[in-house]
Amino acid sequence: MKLKKYFLLLLIIPLLSFSVHKYYLSLTQVNYKETSKSVQIIINVFMDDIETALNKDHNIDLQLSTKKELKNNDIYFENYLRNALQFKINNTSRAFHYVGKEYEGDLVYFYLEIENVSKISSIEVTNKILLKHFDKQENLIKSKVGTTNKSVLLSKEYYKETLTYKN
Repeated sequence: MKLKKYFLLLLIIPLLSFSVHKYYLSLTQVNYKETSKSVQIIINVFMDDIETALNKDHNIDLQLSTKKELKNNDIYFENYLRNALQFKINNTSRAFHYVGKEYEGDLVYFYLEIENVSKISSIEVTNKILLKHFDKQENLIKSKVGTTNKSVLLSKEYYKETLTYKN
């Protein structure tokens, strides 16, 4: 009898840990390319999370990576990112250019660019991606300017950070 209980616990605990707990995390990589004088930004989010958020916000059914996927979904993605993500470079607000997106497995990668940046001493990032929809959402920012790498983890309570770099 004791052996059966032990076996049952060994079987159930791992199953519960996978089904009860879900991670809500996005990654935003910010890289300054001195040769092109641009800041290149790659964001990856879980496809089901961004789909849930946009479907709720706009009362639509994106059906990402299916044959029924909405043809104009880049409009929704770009508008969402413009509202959820802002950058200040050297204390000046800078708009990004939405380059596009691609799907890989269960992730969506968004590609953005800020052009005409001659040098960087600071980047302020405001990142509210998925914070409205998921209380446990966290947004990791990783940056590289020259040889300097910096990272910060943002959340619902702390969604803005200024990263500084020495010239």
